Amino acid sequence: MPRSAAPGLPTPHPIADRLPGVLAEDDFTRRFTQALDEVLAPVHLTLDGFVAYLDPALAPPDLLDWLAGWVALPVQEQWTVDQRRVLVAHAVELHRWRGTRHGLATHLRLLTGGQVTVADKGGTIASVQSTDPEAAPVSPHVTITVAVPDPALVDESRLRGAAAEHVPAHVPFTLRIERAVPSG
Repeated sequence: MPRSAAPGLPTPHPIADRLPGVLAEDDFTRRFTQALDEVLAPVHLTLDGFVAYLDPALAPPDLLDWLAGWVALPVQEQWTVDQRRVLVAHAVELHRWRGTRHGLATHLRLLTGGQVTVADKGGTIASVQSTDPEAAPVSPHVTITVAVPDPALVDESRLRGAAAEHVPAHVPFTLRIERAVPSG
């Protein structure tokens, strides 16, 4: 149910309490202003809790997608509410590191809660001649390893989609999901 349709919301500022004495004593005026109080109560409630609407940890789930739009975070329908909260809260950091190993690892760590390592086989070559036979092209490839306590709980297709958004389109990648080794 939308917040504005919650029945019986009390108002912190009844209109009748602010009327001049002659109107406050009139029964019809009091009943009329009570109806207006019921209409205005959701507005007061929203304004009183506005700060919570802007905090990803406190915002109602239906507003998380709206907040994600504010921080230019594309939302995947399959993400849970908790994953959306974490990603929206860290969106600025994710944008700062987008296109880097660190950015990819951070994004996948936030989605899974696991340890993520990214191995990049990329490289560059330079040659004065475009047909230099000694300048063998390096074929780029990224290997992503995600270590989580229970690999069965990770949706591999969703994780693969999230990785594909961060790895350059021309670079193939391998995704490995492994059981985390307990420390100590």
